[in-house]
Amino acid sequence: MATKKTDIAARFGARYGLKIRRLIVSIEKQSRAKHVCPNCFKKALKRQAAGIWVCKRCGYKMAGGAYSPFTDAQKIIQKMVK
Repeated sequence: MATKKTDIAARFGARYGLKIRRLIVSIEKQSRAKHVCPNCFKKALKRQAAGIWVCKRCGYKMAGGAYSPFTDAQKIIQKMVK
């Protein structure tokens, strides 16, 4: 049973401290959510493994961040290239 404070990190019980468990909750929600595919622009991009993202609709596969498909570093590099 998940609690209000720790949500999906309740599996850790009282271990590791509340701050770390809250951080884990935010990371896992972001990585397990569906994101917008840059190829077909539908909300169907899911994490297959760390850094590998696959669109369930069009089959587009791309490399990205470990927890999110688009990272801040990617945005900075794209600005520098343009």
